[in-house]
Parts: sequence; C-alpha cells; structure tokens
Amino acid sequence: MSDVAIGVRSSKKRAGEQIRKAVAYLFLIAGSVIMAVPFLWMLSTSLKEEGAVFELPPKWIPEVIEWSNYSFVLGEANLLHGFMNTLIIVIPTTCIGLFTSAIAAYAFARIQFPARNTLFVMLLATMMIPGVVTMIPTFILYKTIGWVDSWLPLMVPGMFGAAAAVFFLRQFFMTIPSELEDAAMMDGLNPFQIFIKIILPLAKPALMAQGIFGFLGGYNDFLGPLIYINSPEKFTLQLVLASFQGMYTANWSYIMAGSILALIPTALLFFFAQRYFVEGVTLTGMKG
Repeated sequence: MSDVAIGVRSSKKRAGEQIRKAVAYLFLIAGSVIMAVPFLWMLSTSLKEEGAVFELPPKWIPEVIEWSNYSFVLGEANLLHGFMNTLIIVIPTTCIGLFTSAIAAYAFARIQFPARNTLFVMLLATMMIPGVVTMIPTFILYKTIGWVDSWLPLMVPGMFGAAAAVFFLRQFFMTIPSELEDAAMMDGLNPFQIFIKIILPLAKPALMAQGIFGFLGGYNDFLGPLIYINSPEKFTLQLVLASFQGMYTANWSYIMAGSILALIPTALLFFFAQRYFVEGVTLTGMKG
C-alpha cells in the first residue's frame, strides 16, 4: 500500500507540474501575442495606400499592397541618408565612450586613490540630474563655441563616457578575481596592460551589453538632433522619420514603412548579441 500511495503522490506531483507549465506557457503565448499585435499593425499600415489607413472596419491585410512606400522612404525621402548619418554619429561615439567608461570603471573598481568612494558617489549623483535642467545652458555653451548645426554636440560628450556605463562596468569588474591581476603584476605587467590584456577580454559580456545600451540610446535619440541640427542634409534617421509628419497632416504609411526599416538594424543587433547581453546583465553585480 505504501508503494501505491507513493506512486499516486508522484503522479499527482507530475500532473501538478504539467498544469503549472501549461499555465505558464499560456501566459507567455498570450503576452507574446499582445506584444506582437502593434508590430504586425505597423507592418500592415506600411503596406497600405494613404487613404486605406483609416478604413472601418480596419483590414489587417490590405487589398492593394503598396511596396512603393518602402522605395519612396529609402529613395526620395532620404531615409537611407539619415540612416548613414546616424551611424556616423553613433558608432564612433559608442566605441570611444565605451572604452573611456571602461577605463574609469576599472579605476573605481581596482585602483586605490584618495577620495575614490567620494568621487564615485559624486559621479552617481549626476545620474539624478534631469536632462531638461542642463538643456538650455548646454545649448548656450555649444552655440557660443559654434557647434550648433553640427554633429559635434551629439558625439563629443558621449566620447567621454557616461555615469551609468561606469557604474555598470564597475560592478562587473568587481566580480573578476583579483588573483588574476596579482599574477599578471608578478609577470611584469603594469595596470594599463592588465586592463587591456586581461580585464577587457574577460569583460566582453558586460561590454557588449553596455555597447547595445549605448548604441540604442544614440540610434533612437530624437531630442538631441532636433535641438542641434538644422540642415536637412545632416538629419539623422529619427529626424527624417519625423519629417513625414507635417503640422496638419501625416502620411502614416510612410511613417510606418520608415519605422519598419529603422527597426531592422536594432533587431539584428540584439538577435546576434543577445547571448552577450543576457550574460552581461546576469553576471553584473554578482560577487565572484
């Protein structure tokens, strides 16, 4: 009887686990559908004629598929030119800013110097200052030195790193065993060589994760280019998309077609780098 009772309990336990898994999968599927609906509607709208966007009842599959919307935004609307401008701004800024942030993070994590913790707290305090507070003084400064209507205000500040990136990378560097650095110093390496040859290769997941954050932040930035760029030939991707919307009218088919094209690079970036992204976020803050 005891064996029978044990078998019954184990079968009930397995059945309960299967029910819990089924419920969890149902919630995940429902959440995926809810999140996919706006994207699918955006795709549907991008393939419609201008007058078919507001048809009632709405149609998910348009009767006439307008592939010319994509050719228009890529060619005549200069979306491709805006995309190239965005890459010229974002890629150097992200790479150089990531390196400078990593240097500062390594100093705060490993190097002993006076008032290190105080300076780190002051650095973190800058994250609490809203951007709108410094917007006008920063614009006046850049206007005074002649940087308005150029890409310099969008590139130069980011090349000196960011407080959030320094904090993120510092937490990861603190998980790396200090014995590796001690062994490297015994082999004759100086702190900068240790940073380049040992710390950076080990920190690849965190660097990739922070690189994705930095790239997406610059790629999706709208307010910065709107403030500092006036010439249409210098417009970034987000400004080109915004130009499809006038004061009284908006061609939503063009806007959605441009949004779909703008989404492709970020989706590909996350798809190929998601392993590093998840690993970097997971490991950051864990003590080794």
